[in-house]
Order: sequence, then structure tokens, then C-alpha cells
Amino acid sequence: MFPTIMIVDDEPSILQSLGGLLSDEGYDVITASNGYEALKKIESAAPDLVLLDVWMPGLDGIETLQEIKKISPVIQVLIITGHGNIETAVKATKLGAFDLIEKPLSFDKVIMTIQRALNFQRLEEQNRYLRRKMLEKHAINGNSSAIVALKKQIAVAAPTDAWILITGENGTGKELIARTIHQLSRRAEEPYIDINCANLSEEGFDAEFFGHEKDAFPAATGRRKGKAELAGKGTLLLDQITDLSLKNQGKLLRVLQEKQYERVGGNRTLRLDARIIATSNRDIEKEIRAGAFREELYYRLNVIPVIAPPLRDRKEDIGVLADIFLAANATQGRGSRKRLSEDALACLCAYCWPGNVRELKSLMERLSIMTEAETIRPTDLPAPYNMSPSAVSAANDLACLFSMESFDDAVEAFKETFIRKKLAENRNDVSATAAQLHISRSVIQKLIKAPGLL
Repeated sequence: MFPTIMIVDDEPSILQSLGGLLSDEGYDVITASNGYEALKKIESAAPDLVLLDVWMPGLDGIETLQEIKKISPVIQVLIITGHGNIETAVKATKLGAFDLIEKPLSFDKVIMTIQRALNFQRLEEQNRYLRRKMLEKHAINGNSSAIVALKKQIAVAAPTDAWILITGENGTGKELIARTIHQLSRRAEEPYIDINCANLSEEGFDAEFFGHEKDAFPAATGRRKGKAELAGKGTLLLDQITDLSLKNQGKLLRVLQEKQYERVGGNRTLRLDARIIATSNRDIEKEIRAGAFREELYYRLNVIPVIAPPLRDRKEDIGVLADIFLAANATQGRGSRKRLSEDALACLCAYCWPGNVRELKSLMERLSIMTEAETIRPTDLPAPYNMSPSAVSAANDLACLFSMESFDDAVEAFKETFIRKKLAENRNDVSATAAQLHISRSVIQKLIKAPGLL
């Protein structure tokens, strides 16, 4: 099927001669003698490319170009103009014209420019398709209230250029959130570059972030661009930002404040144009109080805070995620297509998931390979996922305690769990529980944060 080309010109001779030549080349040709007629036909005919004369009575070429881009931004527009009109060329390009063709028209040049524009259009369509597939592949799946709120926050934050700090436990998908923000941003066609701060040595930060010139240090056998330079106008992800040393945090803070830097061993000033997204699996405010993280850097990065919810707070998504992982495993040759029975899903929903989505994904891969039947039942689940409800509850409590990185948080969690179990044994009789444990009723109220029990 040949592309459809619209010619818009107030000179009948141009419409006839150019239309005939393009028809001979196999293109479907539509003509319009003015901008108003062109806009009406575009809505119904949807041409692939428009050849648009700039000088027309009524609605001129520049105004028609603006309206065409409003109707369909993907239509390629070639402006036909008189010789040497630089101002028109600049304005048309800024408004989205692919190129300009000067009169008198050279048919060979017209054909060559049309082919270039259509090739560019096909490339754009491929890129849009690939971006859609990438979004599908890395989609944030689930319908829980926590995930719905997260998706809304991403939808609001992504189109802006604001810097973002994503926090959450290991395995909650912080890098996935960062990549989704990039793909939904105006920078989606620019690079997405990540720096894993946890893997950087004290000395390795400078070369990784800033890059270096040849002979800047003994191992520098050639010039190397840093991640900040490679990111360009795209997105730079600083993964596990809290693993940076205080010294390197200071270097990073200076660059973020000044938005410029130099390669190691160089004297040329480079500009930081990338959008910054940082992630951390720690409580940064506690890190600040402990003197392990710079407060100024925290406020610089935390323009829009995003929290990745743990799987235990979105258990209604477990079935959706498990099915996606099982389907992907079958596609990738890791066993036949498996499905969870309702009883098996109930066992998984009772579990605490200290490893979050990453743990669920690993379990589904294991079950895809090791389970012979198409339906996964509770007996197919390994420990601790296959325990009785009471055993699962105890295992959950223990798993959640050991997943915490703060001793104080673990102690408080243990106290609350202990009080709740004793209350359950005493049928929620607060007075009896307080007497049994030799503590006051107010202590129970404070620990379980449930004043309605008193």
C-alpha cells in the first residue's frame, strides 16, 4: 500500500503537475487549493504527508501547519516556499515541519525529501511501538489501592522535570518505578542511564559519574565519558543513593547545586542537563540523624517523594503478579504454563513476603520448573509458604522482624506483636492482659495504637 500525499497550493498548475508526477511514482494523491480545504480533507483522508505552500490567501501555510499538528502531530509536513526566506524556514521548523523545499521545484529533490520524511515517520512509528512494548514489559501491575495511588502519583510526576526520590524495601520495584517515570516523561526518547551507588568504591565515584581524560590517573588509558555526560538530556538514576560515602555525597551535592562539572583530569566545564531520580531502601531521615547522609542532599533530591509499597501492603495483587510471572516463565521455556489453585493462592496471601515482589517472582520461577501438574496446589509449595494459618502467622511475624534493618523498629514491632497475641488470648480484655503482663493499660494503648480498646 502506497503512502497518501496531500498537496496544498493555490496555484492549479502546481496541483496538476506535481500531483501527476507523484501519482506516476505510485503515491495516492489528494489536493487542496487552500488551508481551509486542506484541514477538512485531513480529518477524513488522514494523509501520511502534506506538501504545503507557505504563501496562500486566507489561511497561510504557517497557520495551516499549526492546525495540522493539532489535528495529527504524526503527519509529516514539507513546506514549499520562495527562495531564501530564512525566517519562514526557522518558524516552520520550530512548529514541526520536517523540511522546506524551495521554488522553483526540482522534482528529484521533492521525491528525495518525501522519501526521507516517510522513512523518518516509519522510524517514529517503530519507536512509539517499542516504547509501548517496553511499558507493557515493565508495567507496574496490580489493582490494589496502594498501586492505584502509586500509578496516579507517577502520572502526575512523570511529565514534569522535577527530581524524584523513590524509597522502599528491597524487592519492591524502585528501579521499575524510575524506568516507568522516564518512559512517561518528555525525555522518553533521550538516554536512561543508571549508577548503582552500592557498587562504587570511594575512589570509583569520580570516574563513574564525571568521566575522565586520558592519563588522568594510571589506569586512564583513554578518555571516558561519565554517566552524567552519557545521560545527556535524559534521565540519570542514582540507585541506592544512601550507599554513597559522605565525601562523595558532598561532590554530588555540589554538582546538583551548580549543574556543572568537569571530567577527572580535565578543565572543560560540562553541564548537567539530565533529570535526576534517586532510590534508597533505607529510612533516610534516620540516616541523617545518624550522621550518615547529608541533609542538604536529601532536600535537593526529595522534590517529589515516591514510596514503593511492600507486597504485604498490597496482597490483593499477589494473584495478578503470580499469574504474570507464571505466564512469562512458560514463554521463556521454564516449564509449561502453570496456574495457582485457590488454596495455594490463599497460602501465598497469608505469607509476609519480606523479599517482596522479587521473592514472589523467584518462587513462581521455581514452581514453574519443579511442579509437574498444570495446577499448583498447597502441597506443591515449599516451606514456609505451605504452612498452616497459625504457623504462617508465626512465620510472618518472625520474617517481618528479621527483614527490618533498624533494631529499634524490630523491638517496637515485637512489642506490638506480643501485646496483640496476649490480648487475643484474653479475648481483648485489656485489664486482664495488663494484669497478666504487669503493665499499665496505657502501655497497651500506646503499643498497639488502638485507643478504642480502652
